[in-house]
Order: sequence, then C-alpha cells, then structure tokens
Amino acid sequence: MPGGRLTQHDRRRIATGLAEGLGYGEIARGLGRPTSTVTREIARNGGPSGYQAERAQRATAQRSRRSRTAPAPRPTTRAPAAVTVAVDRDPAAIGEFADRLAELLVHVGMPRMVARVLGCLYVTDEGSLTSGDLVRRLQVSPAAVSKAIGYLEGQALVRRERDDRQRRERYVIDGDIWYRALLASAERNAMLAGITRHGAELLGPATPAGTRMDDASALLERIGQDIVRSVRQWYEERGPVPS
Repeated sequence: MPGGRLTQHDRRRIATGLAEGLGYGEIARGLGRPTSTVTREIARNGGPSGYQAERAQRATAQRSRRSRTAPAPRPTTRAPAAVTVAVDRDPAAIGEFADRLAELLVHVGMPRMVARVLGCLYVTDEGSLTSGDLVRRLQVSPAAVSKAIGYLEGQALVRRERDDRQRRERYVIDGDIWYRALLASAERNAMLAGITRHGAELLGPATPAGTRMDDASALLERIGQDIVRSVRQWYEERGPVPS
C-alpha cells in the first residue's frame, strides 16, 4: 500500500525497473511511492547494479528482527565535559581547523550556525557533546544550538543519545556521517529529477521548455545514481555499508 512498507512485490518491480533501465523517478511513480523511498531502498541494498529483490527482502526482515530483539541501551558512562585533547595536539590549531571546516560548509550552502555545530562535533574524539558543551565552545545561546541540532537531525547527520548519569542529552555524529550526507544529496537530486520530469511532461517534450526540463531531469537523476553507486562501492571496499 502506498505510504506503507515496501512489499516483496514492490521490490521485484524495482528490480525489474532497474533491469529495464528506468530511472528512480519512473520506478517510484509506477509504485505510487516517493522517489526518495526508492532511492533509499536501492542504496541500502546493493545499489543500481547490485540490487536483488529477494536479498533486499531478507535484509529488511533481518533488520526488523534485530530492532525488535535489541536489548535496551545501557546508560552511557561518557564524561559530560569536553573531550580531553591529547598532549601532542594543539587545541588552538584544532579550534582553527573546526572554524575553517565550518566556513567551507557555509560556502557550499549550509547555514552558519549549523556548520559551526557540525564542525565542533566532528573534531571531538567521541563525536559527541552536550548542549552545554556546544554553548560554551561556540559562545552562543542554547536556542541557537537547539535550532542547529534540529536541522542536523532532519538531515540524519546527528542523533540524540540520553546520558542517564548526567540527566541530559548528548548529540552524536557517527563515522558514516559523509555517507548519510551524500545519500541525502542523492535523494534531493532524485526529487529534483522527479519534478523536472513532471515539468517536461506538462510542457511537452517537443517544446524548448520541455526539452530543457527533460535534460535537467536526466542529468539530475544520473548524478544521483552515480553518487549512490560511488558511495556504496567505497564502503564495500573498506567495510560494511551503513544500514
């Protein structure tokens, strides 16, 4: 059913669509699903060249069983204070690097406060800080930190982890942060490809405006597929692909 979980029949139709050379947007429209759902499904299960319906169905069932039987998380024992810097590191240089990283992220389109929070988290060994840690390090208000964290959570770049000993939340980035960022980029490309393909159909593929839209759709869809394929290949070569 549209909006629910993908069924085995859906997955077979995805595999058939890929074999026929259909784009993600076309496959999604045939299923009555968002293009992002199809993009994520293919990315998690072998990419466009390695996707197999039966294997994807088994992997989804295994993930579902693990989530139902996973033990309750243990209270974290991490110290609430900022991460201790090793003696051979220069704290000032690390802070400068975090600022440079944030400025680059701003340059490529990320909101400034979001970029500063992400840069601050990224240079910590644990990859986690509390709201208070971020407020002190960045010299900003708790509201500014909260808004930035909300943005990062929406992009699946940061998650919350409860520190029961300190009765507070920690904000955590994982080692697959760039995988998730690139996958989000591929999903955005897929959505743009879908709307421009619809525009081409609306305007008429034989018209100059329709041709322009059709070309944009094909390019965006190809770039999105290439991103997913390259990232999957990278992780397959160096270790397990994040789920």
